[in-house]
Amino acid sequence: MTYQEKITGLGEFTLTPVAPDRDAALLHRWVTLPRNSFWGMVSHTLDQVHEIYTFVDGLPTHHAYLIRIDGEPVGLFQTYQPDADPVGERYAVQPGDIGMHLLLSPARHLARGLTDAVGPALARFLFRDPTAQRIVVEPDVRNRLALRRLVLEGFTFDAEIDMPDKRAQLAFLTRSRFEADHPAA
Repeated sequence: MTYQEKITGLGEFTLTPVAPDRDAALLHRWVTLPRNSFWGMVSHTLDQVHEIYTFVDGLPTHHAYLIRIDGEPVGLFQTYQPDADPVGERYAVQPGDIGMHLLLSPARHLARGLTDAVGPALARFLFRDPTAQRIVVEPDVRNRLALRRLVLEGFTFDAEIDMPDKRAQLAFLTRSRFEADHPAA
């Protein structure tokens, strides 16, 4: 296990590294659901998903984690160093930038309140690293739910950028903004 915290009203939140041999079938089920089309893998086969996460697992700059609540998988969280990712070619990367991707696909009984709780927990995980100063995201500009969620979580929108597979909205959450909105208990 990489990270855990108790989330009041939800349960034990944990992040564990994705193990492609163990997790590819679960990830394939999630990424191929029509509601998760913005993940860009709806037509991928199980073998393609396994291959992608085996590749990610071998990178020192990119990491994939399963999100669990009380042991039950509810989502996929990926981190990356922007200067080692295509997004880093499209904006001025600053020291302390850390990129993230999030896909939540919970069972219905865990869906209520999950998104509100997971965003801050992921930011706390990322900001554990004292060198991390700014979270970088680049959702598809058509993903209105993600864009609305970013506003609620304190992200500041920057430019729209053209990524290899989408038109994306670049957005940032600074450590200082997060800490002001979520004072440590």
